[in-house]
This record gives sequence, structure tokens and C-alpha cells, in this order.
Amino acid sequence: MEKSTFCIGLMSGTSLDGLDICYVRFDSDISFEILHAETIEYSIKLRNQLKEAFTISAMELCELDIQFGYYLGEQVLEFIKRYQIKNIDFVASHGQTIFHQPQKNFTLQIGNGAAIASRCHQKIICDFRTQDVVLGGQGAPLVPIGDELLFSEYDACLNLGGFSNISMNRNGKRIAFDVCPVNIVLNHYANQLGFDYDEGGQLASKGNVNLNLVDELNNIPFYHQDLPKSLGFEWIENEFLTIVENYKISAEDKLISCITHGIDQLVKCFHQYDINNVLITGGGTKNDLFIDRLKNQVSTKIILPDSYLIDFKEALIFAFLGYRKNNNQINCLASVTGASRDHSSGIVYNI
Repeated sequence: MEKSTFCIGLMSGTSLDGLDICYVRFDSDISFEILHAETIEYSIKLRNQLKEAFTISAMELCELDIQFGYYLGEQVLEFIKRYQIKNIDFVASHGQTIFHQPQKNFTLQIGNGAAIASRCHQKIICDFRTQDVVLGGQGAPLVPIGDELLFSEYDACLNLGGFSNISMNRNGKRIAFDVCPVNIVLNHYANQLGFDYDEGGQLASKGNVNLNLVDELNNIPFYHQDLPKSLGFEWIENEFLTIVENYKISAEDKLISCITHGIDQLVKCFHQYDINNVLITGGGTKNDLFIDRLKNQVSTKIILPDSYLIDFKEALIFAFLGYRKNNNQINCLASVTGASRDHSSGIVYNI
């Protein structure tokens, strides 16, 4: 019988709503149990630091990389104490993406692994994206290896986070890609109205759809590109928001128009790939307006799992990427990212 592996997965997404921590046991490549999980909300100061990190100097970014690593390590240590965790083989950390330009062969996730290890005194596995990018891949999405092995009973797995990304098996190979922005844009306009996010879609429900804006968004070149493809914050700044800001309409109108655009892209995706059922996770599942409108426009069966899986699937799968790396197994699929080959990615720190 295979020995169980106990590990912690850390996920910090583009929506900056906090740090997801997930303590999980893997019994095999297809068997797991989430034992404890929680989200640590970022302070306003830290959230702003991370949000503005792409604008600061190289020296300041180096400092933030270490300081955020210390923070992650301290949160892991507190988590271990809080749940009186005894067995840990390693901690797998995604980090916070600051730059992602695979076309130029670079990506950067801060949260220094050595700094994490120095604070929580555990083996750290991190930096899962860089190796894929230098091998010619997109470095994203990385979750599909987990979808393939842990959630194979579903036609497709869709995550509604800062961006929506989907993965599915086609002709014996896993394919996956970013579909469109979701929370990264919705939170931006909710912030303008004085809220961290649009709870349940209540703010958007007060707006009116601007069809011209929706049409213009639907015609952004990214949506007509071939796979593999992925999105980053720079794209939001340079292409998406510049279009939305040209429209002198209320933040509520922008919210409902962006939701309409997102649903258009998902409907197109479900039809194109003939998806019969889809497992949906991520913070976007809590936007009732978004989910209800999506359900009304597709025949695809929408499956929302329990709250643990909705909130912590990405942290779980980064723990799984660490599990595969720890066993010298492939955790990045070339069929997904476009890299020159399948490979086992991640940097290991032992302190």
C-alpha cells in the first residue's frame, strides 16, 4: 500500500482576496482528502503592495519578494499551530504573480521559497511556472494535471477566479486555457463603488447592459487566438480596461456588461467543445447573478461542489503539483501549456 503524503498548499490569486491554505492528505495519484483549509484575508496595506508591485523598482520588488515570503511562512506556522498539525512532508506555494509574459519567455511569482522555509521550518516547493515558460510554454494553466487525475469524472473543470480557466480531455490529451477575466475586473469596479467585491452580483443587478461595450470586448484579439493561450494582469491593464474606460457609463453598467461578456465567452466555449457537464469552482461561483445567467444560457449541466472544494481547489491542486514534484513525476502537461515537453516543475528549498 502506498504511503500517505501530508502537505500544505498555498494559493494567492490575481483577485487578491487573500491567502488560501489547504492541508491535504494524498493516498495516491487519484485519492485525496482535504483535512483543514481556510482563507487568510490580506490587510489593506499588503493587498495594495501586491496590487501595485508591477509598478515598483527592481530593488523594491526584490525586497517585497522576501517580505511576502516571510509573511507566507508565518501564516503557515500559525496555521500549523492552530490545527495542531503533526505530519507535514512539504509546503507547496504558488506565490503571487506579478509579471506573466510567456511570449517573452518570462513569468514572475513572488513569495521567496527560502524566506517561507526560514519562517515555517518546512520543506518548500515553489516556482512552478518558470520552467514551463523557458521550455516555450505558457506557464499556465497548471491546474489541469490535477483535473485530469483527481476529477476525471467530469467533462470539464472550470475555475472562476481572477480569470476563468477551463480544462478538459480531448482525443486522449488534456487541453486547457484561460477563457476570460472574471473577478479581477468585477472587483475593480466594485472597488470604485466602495466594496471589496460584488456580493452575489447585487451591484451588477442595478446596472444596464451596454451592448456596444459587450460587442467590443467580445472582439478582443485574444478570443480568436489558437491554443495554448493564457492571460495576465498586464493584458487587463493594456487591452481590457482601456476599452471599458472609453465608455462613460456607471460602474454598475460596467459590472453587468463585463458579466454579460464573460458569459458570452463561456457559452461559446461550452458549445465549441460540446461540454455536457462542468465542475465549477472558485470565488466567482458565489456571484449568484453570474451563475444564474450562465445556467439559463447553456444546456451544459453546471455542477457546484461543496464549499471546501469551491474555495480551495486551486490550493489543493498546487499541493498536488508539489506531491508530483516530490515524487519526480510529471506535473506540467505540454498539451496544455505548449511547452516543448511534459516535465516536473518546481524549486525545492530545505532549511
